[in-house]
Amino acid sequence: MVTNDRRDTFTAFGPSAQPRLALAPGRAPRAVLNGGWWPHSWDPATELPGLVAEVVERYGPIRRLMLSSHTWDPCFDRFLVATGTVHIRWFSSADPGLLAIITEAGDQINLLIVPPDTPATAARAALNKAADPTNALHATAILATALPPRQRAAEAGAGHPNNETL
Repeated sequence: MVTNDRRDTFTAFGPSAQPRLALAPGRAPRAVLNGGWWPHSWDPATELPGLVAEVVERYGPIRRLMLSSHTWDPCFDRFLVATGTVHIRWFSSADPGLLAIITEAGDQINLLIVPPDTPATAARAALNKAADPTNALHATAILATALPPRQRAAEAGAGHPNNETL
């Protein structure tokens, strides 16, 4: 289910934070993920420009991003970049630990999303596992083994501001 039906467009001005990103060296037929991303925050306007720039450099123009509306603030649904417009779809049913990217060529790139507050050692281990072309684990399984137990409980429940109820 798409949870954002607004038609807001975001244009980034100036540099964004350098993305903490690990990409698989190439396409592996059995790999579930193509890499991992460890954003600095849950703010899409801050985090997506750097990520998109890195992914475009590696895979070419991007057509669409798909993210969970439970962990991200779905504040816009289009993102203007040098190579064109990237459409963003916010799904309430999407795995919060997964970012799906569709390129202009129609390829799908799946990235593990490591929560921003993950300790560095655990985050690096999760990124390395996600970028391993022999990895057969899904994002949820990698996060279940990489995150400390208290953080796993927070991520599964009300640990993020977008999951809180008023």
